[in-house]
Amino acid sequence: MSIPDRQSSRTCLIKLSKPGYTSVSRTHVGHVRKINEDRILDRSDRGLWAVADGMGGHLGGDVAAEMVISELRALADGMVPVSDQAIKIALDRANEKILEYGEVVGGMVGSTIVGLHIDGDRANLFWAGDSRAYLFQGSRYRQLTKDHSVVQELVDAGAIDQKFAAGHPQANVITRALGVDATLQIDFTLQAIEPGDVFLLCSDGLNSALEGCEKEERDFENDGAMADRILQEALALDGSDNISLVLISIASRGGAI
Repeated sequence: MSIPDRQSSRTCLIKLSKPGYTSVSRTHVGHVRKINEDRILDRSDRGLWAVADGMGGHLGGDVAAEMVISELRALADGMVPVSDQAIKIALDRANEKILEYGEVVGGMVGSTIVGLHIDGDRANLFWAGDSRAYLFQGSRYRQLTKDHSVVQELVDAGAIDQKFAAGHPQANVITRALGVDATLQIDFTLQAIEPGDVFLLCSDGLNSALEGCEKEERDFENDGAMADRILQEALALDGSDNISLVLISIASRGGAI
């Protein structure tokens, strides 16, 4: 598999009866790593987006992430309606393929996943691992997913405070991923859509860049610029990991797209 460009991006536009939306995506290898193990699905034509963050380094984390996105892409390309069940079937297939690949290369490889499917006036979120989904409303944002990680379990148990989670020695230890177990566990949740909402899907290399974003006004008319700004902030703050994101913007009431 060829090594992806250090930075790539995509902008998609689709107009539906209800609601309309646009999407933009960005990915960057970062300042340290030589291989980008992140993969993105940006399919506005089917209302389906995802970010996969591969694990395994030289053993093939990029291969694992590509297997995940490939199965979701096949779903988007097919005639079967996109649904939670269809998404789960696609991810189960990817899980099996990654497990088989791990046996061939003789080591543990895997991938996280976070995705979004728009169905009418609802956003269906799905995830496993520590890739995240956020919702921006005006200059405020909130996290919609909960990490499947050791540190999150410690926070939930009251053993550590949330503000110390990022610096914890086990901050990167996740408890769910594709390619780790024969039985795949995926969380699904529904989020109502409002005009002007912006959903962000991202790999964990982006998380630290969101600190302080709620204090800034975002430009609703230029999500490409917003995506570039978030990416550059993440690179400036750290950049030790691959960074990938997808922004999905719901059209403002009465606005054209």
